[in-house]
Amino acid sequence: MSTTIFDKIIAKEIPAEIVYEDELSLAFKDINPQAPVHLLIIPKRRIATINDIEEDDRELVGHLYIVAARLAQQFGFAKDGYRVVMNCNEDGGQSVYHIHLHLLAGVTMGWPPFANNRPKQVG
Repeated sequence: MSTTIFDKIIAKEIPAEIVYEDELSLAFKDINPQAPVHLLIIPKRRIATINDIEEDDRELVGHLYIVAARLAQQFGFAKDGYRVVMNCNEDGGQSVYHIHLHLLAGVTMGWPPFANNRPKQVG
């Protein structure tokens, strides 16, 4: 696997505005925010896509959601609400192949969340 921008952020080779770090994960502000609050929560161990998550990864993936809830409390928007999204592959909007949660807040979210209604045949 080639090195991703997230690997470089974890290694502190490139700067990021880090808001949380522990032995398993790192959270930082998105450089292209899509909401007033837009944080990325990543595992320090790279898993490329949701499709690559295995049974042994369940605690790590669950940990990412616990971090999201803690950050929502810390930043003061837990009660008002927020959105947590994990994209998978190109059509799902994934641009960095290292799983990550997008934590979005500070604005009322709409539905559906997609901007491009490009139908595809499924199945």
